[in-house]
Amino acid sequence: MNDRHVALIRAFYDAFGQADFPAMERCYHPEVSFGDPIFQEIEGRDRVMRMWRLQLGVRGSLKCAYRDVTADDFSGAAHSSARYTFSTTGREVVHEIDTFFRFEDNLIVRHHDEFDFRRWSRMALGRPYGPVFGWTPMWRKTIRDRAARRLNEYEPS
Repeated sequence: MNDRHVALIRAFYDAFGQADFPAMERCYHPEVSFGDPIFQEIEGRDRVMRMWRLQLGVRGSLKCAYRDVTADDFSGAAHSSARYTFSTTGREVVHEIDTFFRFEDNLIVRHHDEFDFRRWSRMALGRPYGPVFGWTPMWRKTIRDRAARRLNEYEPS
């Protein structure tokens, strides 16, 4: 167990829960990459932080809890639960996420979130779209394309 890396993960989640962008950014290596089932791959601290500003900016009522934080000298993991209102539909989502980290220079250089896309789409989109289409590759592509477009167009204030 690497206590410094465990503390880094905890600091990231504490900052995330408060939408404290400067504190989140301090946890990331300049060459960080982020991936998840929606955004897939984002490279570089500026772009990753842009994604977080976009995400947290449309989730005014975000509540985040985390547990099971582990880390060694090279990698780490945690489980988080984010509760928020999905802005597009106004539906409440409880988002269960398993996160994997890699470290370099005592900072997070790789951040990868895994979650059940179908479960998320059921909660976020509701019927009929979530349960009926949430598992289809075409629907996932639509959601991914929309997210990528929003990220490219987003101008932080």
